[in-house]
Amino acid sequence: METNEKKLTKKDITRSYIQWRLLAEVSHSYERYQSLSMAVTLSKPLRKLYTDDEEYRQALVRHMQFFNTEATIGAIIPGIVLSLEEDRANGAEIPDEVIASIKTGLMGPMAGIGDTLYWGTIKAICFSLAATMALSGNYAGMLFACILFPICGFTIGYFMWHMGYRIGRTSISKILQSGVVNKIIQACSILGLMMMGALSASYVTLTTTAGMKIENSDPILVQQILDEIIPGILPLAVIALIFFAIKKKGMKFNLYIIIIIVLSLVGAFFDIVYGRHLWIRMR
Repeated sequence: METNEKKLTKKDITRSYIQWRLLAEVSHSYERYQSLSMAVTLSKPLRKLYTDDEEYRQALVRHMQFFNTEATIGAIIPGIVLSLEEDRANGAEIPDEVIASIKTGLMGPMAGIGDTLYWGTIKAICFSLAATMALSGNYAGMLFACILFPICGFTIGYFMWHMGYRIGRTSISKILQSGVVNKIIQACSILGLMMMGALSASYVTLTTTAGMKIENSDPILVQQILDEIIPGILPLAVIALIFFAIKKKGMKFNLYIIIIIVLSLVGAFFDIVYGRHLWIRMR
């Protein structure tokens, strides 16, 4: 028996994802944000599903409503929408309100997950690895971040887009309610913190030349005492101060950089003036 079922191929879905990857962040407006990107991205698959011009026009209008999410992890939402549109084109009773509510209900949670996981963790890891390469004198470090980070984004987005199409609306709700996503975010956050801690310990350096010189005795170096208590305590203190400054005063990175440079120059100046060590003489 011949069937007229309308079906999107993997090629159709992948092409629409590539369009999304290119357009998701280029058509923002304060009124509708990513709605135009969403409509253009879905236009070819929708044309294949809706051969009737009026149905096609209504589908495009449906996706010109307000939409805004993080484009990598949030790529799962257009994937789900494609699945719903395919079911609707094949006769399923899916009203406009259901599709709109799926988009509206998921765009916030997916944006939060994407900002935390992709922009907050994966980006930090990629650029930290690139900075490590650059500090070791490897010029490829500059290109490393510019290549690795987009590749990670494209790969994760591709997986999320196709997963959204496969699982549909029901499964994503179950995943969100199960707490699996929160565990993934927590694991990636821990990994990111470990990376930041390891890199900070390796590349943030601060030592003091202060000491006490007692007659008829070996000099007492403050740095030596600190190292015996907790090695690297001064770099740790600097990182902690910067962290609390960011938490309390906000992300005023230029100000923090200027303060660090000024304090470093002042410290270097006094080290030059007073010689190798800044002594406190005691009798």
